[in-house]
Amino acid sequence: MDQACPSPPCPVPTNQRPLEEYRQLCASWFFTWPAVKASGLIRPLAWCWLISLPLCLLIASGSWPLRHNLPRLVLVAAVFAVLPAVFLLLRQWLGWSYVHRRLRSERVEYEESGWYDGQVWEKPLAWRQQDLLVALHEVRPVLARLELGLGMAAGLILLGTGLCQAL
Repeated sequence: MDQACPSPPCPVPTNQRPLEEYRQLCASWFFTWPAVKASGLIRPLAWCWLISLPLCLLIASGSWPLRHNLPRLVLVAAVFAVLPAVFLLLRQWLGWSYVHRRLRSERVEYEESGWYDGQVWEKPLAWRQQDLLVALHEVRPVLARLELGLGMAAGLILLGTGLCQAL
């Protein structure tokens, strides 16, 4: 999966090449959660929820009406404890979708010196094919897992909100 530069030298710095950005995401502790398997994503999000729950209980207990309704207090805290997990999922989705978009693109936008001198370089056909394969078979399933996780989190928030209204 190595992107060798074609005979004319490749002007894109190594760390700004889409395949290298994909490798950096795969090497990152945070971004590998959804890349491994579904349980690799669920476990850290469950821990995030469990860690957030006491803080949310403390904050919700400051509400006078909730203080006298213990089931509603716990439910409101449980719903709000889902929000940090949603933010983590959203950050992961943004990172993976950025790499997905760069892998699928026919051109690579890059900075030569970091002084906002943006350049555009058209990928050779071999790079396009390789990047497209990685985007479709490696990155797209990760995005699907993240979208499923975001959908489930939204469903939990809506369900908890509906139950809270019923109490």
